[in-house]
Amino acid sequence: MDLVLCHTTADFDALGAAVGLCVLRPGSRIVLTGGCHPTVRDFLALHRDEYPLIERRSVNPQQIRSITIVDASGRDRLGKAAEWLDLPQVREIAIFDHHLEAHSDIPATVTQIEAVGASTTLIVEKLKNQAENSDIPFRLLPSEATVMALGIHVDTGSLTFEGATARDAIALAWLMEQGASLGVIAEYVEPGLSPQLQDLLREALNNLRSETLHGYSVAWVLLSTEAYVPGLSSLASRLLDLTETDALLLGNVYKFSENENNRNIAPESPVSNRLTIIGRSRIEGTNLSELFKPFGGGGHARAASLATRDVDPLLTLNQLADELKTQIPHPPTARELMSSPVRSIRPETSVGEAHRILLRYGHSGLSVVDAGDRLAGIISRRDIDIALHHGFSHAPVKGYMSPQLKTIAPDTLLPEIESLMVMYDIGRLPVLENGQLVGIVTRTDVLRELHQQKARDRGSSTELSYCAVPESVEQLLRSRISPELWQLLSIAANIAQNRGWQLYIVGGAVRDLLLATDDTLALTDIDLVVDGKCGSDDSGAGVELASSLQKLYPESRLDVHGQFQTAALLWHKDSAFGSLWVDIATARTEFYPYPAANPEVEASSIRQDLYRRDFTINALAVRLGIPRSGELLDFFCGLLDLESKQIRVLHANSFIEDPTRIYRAVRFAVRLGFEIEPQTEGYIRNALASGIYYRIQGENGRAPALETRLKSELKYILQAPYWKVALQMLGDLQALRCIHPSLELDRELWRQLRLLDRCLQGRRKEGSATDYVTDVTDVKEVRKKEEGRGKKEEGRGKKEQTIPNSQFPIPDAQFPMPNSPFPIINIPDWQMRLEVLIAYLAPEYRGKVAANLQLPADSIKRLEVLEAGKNQLAENLPKCELPSQLVLLLRNYELPMLIAIALQSPRSARRQIWEYLTRWANVEPPLNGNDLKALGYKPGPGFKRMLDDLLAAKLDGDLGDRAAAISFLAQRYPQT
Repeated sequence: MDLVLCHTTADFDALGAAVGLCVLRPGSRIVLTGGCHPTVRDFLALHRDEYPLIERRSVNPQQIRSITIVDASGRDRLGKAAEWLDLPQVREIAIFDHHLEAHSDIPATVTQIEAVGASTTLIVEKLKNQAENSDIPFRLLPSEATVMALGIHVDTGSLTFEGATARDAIALAWLMEQGASLGVIAEYVEPGLSPQLQDLLREALNNLRSETLHGYSVAWVLLSTEAYVPGLSSLASRLLDLTETDALLLGNVYKFSENENNRNIAPESPVSNRLTIIGRSRIEGTNLSELFKPFGGGGHARAASLATRDVDPLLTLNQLADELKTQIPHPPTARELMSSPVRSIRPETSVGEAHRILLRYGHSGLSVVDAGDRLAGIISRRDIDIALHHGFSHAPVKGYMSPQLKTIAPDTLLPEIESLMVMYDIGRLPVLENGQLVGIVTRTDVLRELHQQKARDRGSSTELSYCAVPESVEQLLRSRISPELWQLLSIAANIAQNRGWQLYIVGGAVRDLLLATDDTLALTDIDLVVDGKCGSDDSGAGVELASSLQKLYPESRLDVHGQFQTAALLWHKDSAFGSLWVDIATARTEFYPYPAANPEVEASSIRQDLYRRDFTINALAVRLGIPRSGELLDFFCGLLDLESKQIRVLHANSFIEDPTRIYRAVRFAVRLGFEIEPQTEGYIRNALASGIYYRIQGENGRAPALETRLKSELKYILQAPYWKVALQMLGDLQALRCIHPSLELDRELWRQLRLLDRCLQGRRKEGSATDYVTDVTDVKEVRKKEEGRGKKEEGRGKKEQTIPNSQFPIPDAQFPMPNSPFPIINIPDWQMRLEVLIAYLAPEYRGKVAANLQLPADSIKRLEVLEAGKNQLAENLPKCELPSQLVLLLRNYELPMLIAIALQSPRSARRQIWEYLTRWANVEPPLNGNDLKALGYKPGPGFKRMLDDLLAAKLDGDLGDRAAAISFLAQRYPQT
């Protein structure tokens, strides 16, 4: 275990430096050795889960390998944690500090103490240097950049203290480039006030009037001074922080004479009252600039000012306060924020089992309910870690849970929820209705809502996230789909709402809605998710909603998959909907028991449902029905990735859990004209290089994701017009190893695939030689046509795009175009291409791989005997000197087998097979069985020999017409 120690009563500089070191040294954990400053405590109350903090009592001293100390160099600053410095197994002790005068009594192996304004600056310089000299794209998380920037701001007085240096300013500028949030910094940095402003602050605190509305507090105060006072904006900000007010109007009335600014004015000029009002607001939906505009004021929505004269100061201030209160929107309630249903356990559940559940579902805590499903307590991951540390894995959780709980009701407002979390340092609040646990609101839920509120505020740049989410896409959706489909969605939303559920349209339909450039979006399949609990049976809310809709639309067909709590409504060539598939599912979470397994699915919330999806651009949802109809849910910045045209995975283990996502990543990238995000590509390569899939196959006997699910993805790619570009991208990623570890797309395999493509073109373009490639000019023309075909429309109304790729040249030995009808191949093109890929493996693997992918029985058999057939033809084809010999040999092989053999054969054999397919395969004998009977021959086994001889004679040019055929028979088979 690698630890980073902050000094007792940690400030932002210590915390920021510690977070930066954890970025430099992944896997390190931060220990606050003895509390922290109040502002740091308040900050961590909301942001604790974003940093790798661990409590001192949870550390096993015997597992400590290295210790790094930040912003301190003496043992006395580390509390009881100083004892760890003497542990024999600790191999490295490092110190990073900026207090030159401090005496160090720590036996450090690495020491860096330099004259900068903040210790964080030293760490930021290391991060900046690593980013500039790394070949891999490097970027801090906004939460990491923000806390480091806070460290520098606080310790340098925002670069105003005497000890601040240019190095601090450069470090701070780099952190701003990395996404440090100015809004969060402003919230926790405390600038100083002049003596005059400090006096006014005391006066303002004594005379402040406030009112609470919708959970938000609004305050206003009028101060009177002899003259104009500079710095009122700083006073307003400090007053806002001290009173924890959500919105503030600070008025200042003072005497003003025109001759103060204009010497041409007579000394006896009248003195008038001037009124200045500074406004600050933290409430989404309020607009101070608009509020002040009638008085000539302005600014930003959350920060504005006005200056006027000859008005009643108190009356004007009260009037503006009343108007501000009318702007305050109704904030979200716990019912809108909460996750439901809640993952809960009984008090008798063991600590070890609770730990397994946390690991399985990725939660940071669990609710504990009694036999009557009444809330008994909550146990956090920290509680469980401590119990496990002390060896109590078999003890019941009731001995470690927190029974004294703060709870909220479904109608509790967001500001009250936030206040409870900060005041009591609570990471999760259970939601109770009639004594029953109906949901839970977590820090993550609150932070996400706060950040999305800021993102929706166009005048604000304070969000930690870069991702700006549109407030509503309802009008966009309604304008681009048919009225009939909009009515269907509205009816579904009303049914869901009447049952207390929330309905969302999710996934590809939302993605294509946001990408579409046409006015009309032709949706042929739509995914709906129902977030709610079904009380009637175990089939799930999605199935119940689908059943209700089917009664209103009896022309649709209902398919139910109860195991997964999903159902589908299907229309086929309907007058209103055309061919439409509407999939309706209960919001679910999933867990993979082992890599490449089929997931185990359980009912959950819409957030968990979106988290289980493959890529951020597919993890988007639009709320249908009130409240907030048309709201776009984007928990993972999928909208930003759509704008950046990149495919980004949701979590690092995604490809380990489901390797088919590798193929989906390539398919979406090529189809949409996107790039695979570099880190996502790194996850793909790491998953493939790990060899985990085939290790799992050996341990479990099978890996479902590498069977029918992989075949489905291969089918999607190999039947698409962009299959060449996609396959080359898969080859570059070495992703064909998912089919078999030895399969790679080298030049020979690419040559065979292109030869097959020429063969399939020959089947489709009989008698045409316009695409026959003979030189470099033709190569370029064919590529242009292929790129054009890759841009054709495929599904959901989205036009396809492709990426030119010439990794392998077009082979020099092409199949010529046929001059006679090509034999019919009763196998889809995609399957032929897949068989070519499998046939490139060593003979002993072909049948096993085909069976693993669950290909048809004839395909498996064909691949199993391919090698024997190729060897037979290699021996016998050179002996065929006449067309008849060639036909009599090759007609014993089915057409797909002949093509597969030809692709792996030398050019001479390939040309013989192609000649057979294009010239001789469809040649018929000049006479048939009826003709033989008419000539007096008796039917029997001899007919076959006679017809074969007639065919051979015709093929070899020995027969000219029907009369010659009859004469031929008379000579060869005289009648007695």
